[in-house]
Amino acid sequence: MIRVLICDDQWIVCEGLEAILDADPEIEVVGIAGDGGEALQKVAELHPDVVLMDLKMPVVNGVLATRQITAGYPDVKVLVLTTYGDDEWVMDAIRSGAAGYLLKGTPRAALIAAVKGTADGETHLDPKVAGKLLQHVSRPVEAAEASTLLARLSDRELDVLKLLAQGLSNADIAQRLYLSYGTVRNYVSAILTKLEVDDRTQAALLALRYDLIK
Repeated sequence: MIRVLICDDQWIVCEGLEAILDADPEIEVVGIAGDGGEALQKVAELHPDVVLMDLKMPVVNGVLATRQITAGYPDVKVLVLTTYGDDEWVMDAIRSGAAGYLLKGTPRAALIAAVKGTADGETHLDPKVAGKLLQHVSRPVEAAEASTLLARLSDRELDVLKLLAQGLSNADIAQRLYLSYGTVRNYVSAILTKLEVDDRTQAALLALRYDLIK
């Protein structure tokens, strides 16, 4: 029996997916999460084989959740199911460890086959996504571009960015680095300015995209 955790912030979508998957005798939906943070908690509690993951969600988005799940639970496979086929979303999810990437609207039979295949170690990519992935493989991000971004940050700012990209809050970062909350908040503000992004989620995604976080 393949144990599946569904993560999507739209409950009507979750209920529809649960009905589709539970109808197959080889699949059991063991839980539903409304955001990436809740998915992390339920992975620890339920130990699913596959997480069916949306990407653009509040609190913790699917890219950051995928990275944390695959790092902390290497036996758990993450299969992305989202409406977003943009290049950046695709590459961020794949770099974060997603085992496959499907777009919503995937036929029922193909979805079930992808869940089963993912559990068996196969990779399932929507044809539209596969083309974009091949384009990026053929022209990887230049190292010089990543070096330029790194050069903007101090060593301490880079320390903060690494923890921020792992989904830690300012309070958690302060505790981890033995800094005050206000100091961390100032560091985060400086990081956003130097990386020319609007919020901490964009900063985290940028760090993942350019492989700044080792």
